[in-house]
Amino acid sequence: MAIMIGSSIVILTGAGISAESGINTFRDNNGLWENHRIEDVATPTAWIDNPELVWKFYQTRRKQLLEVKPNQAHIALSKLEEGVNEFTLITQNVDDLHERGGSSNVIHMHGRLRTLRCEVSQKHEERMEEDDLGDDFLFCTCCTEPNRLRPDIVWFGEMPMHLEEIYEAVEKCDFFIVIGSSGHVYPAAGLVNVARSCSAKTILINFESPANAFAFDEIHLGKAGEVLPDLVNSWLNE
Repeated sequence: MAIMIGSSIVILTGAGISAESGINTFRDNNGLWENHRIEDVATPTAWIDNPELVWKFYQTRRKQLLEVKPNQAHIALSKLEEGVNEFTLITQNVDDLHERGGSSNVIHMHGRLRTLRCEVSQKHEERMEEDDLGDDFLFCTCCTEPNRLRPDIVWFGEMPMHLEEIYEAVEKCDFFIVIGSSGHVYPAAGLVNVARSCSAKTILINFESPANAFAFDEIHLGKAGEVLPDLVNSWLNE
């Protein structure tokens, strides 16, 4: 078993880790998100064509944040962060469960539900008060004449956030650990290949074997909340 004290660690998390906290993954087996086509609620074109539908869809997701709590996997990652030399947590998830679980160095490559973005200035605003969670559009505080805010989410067809920072971290890490990711969504699914090319050890914790399982040196199947705490203890030699 690897000992990670003094090492540089990069974590990539996907929907699986949040699902264990009760976060609705929204995407059903039939490819629909809450009975909506992805093209209708999660693309720039959808926002142009039917902003009311898109807004209500994401307001539902934002309100759900108030109903869920971090699970043991989130807490275990915060413990790992405290015990290693360098730690970067890249998440495909748009919830705030990593931060609430105690992790501090978190990169949200697909955006965040807690924040909204001005359509004109592109500035982000954290808007999670009760009045911010209704069905009516919200407007920015950054412009002289307030402009409409959009969900601060990377939609299909848009470029993920913080890619330069993400690749820099992956290229210099000693261990690259993926938790709860299907291995289907790129560029996130390709990061394991970047890590391998830079001689990092690659580790997977997932409920089932993902599409890119072949790229990992070590695989642990099961629920992250059950598997990860013991793994972290072993990695920190406890």
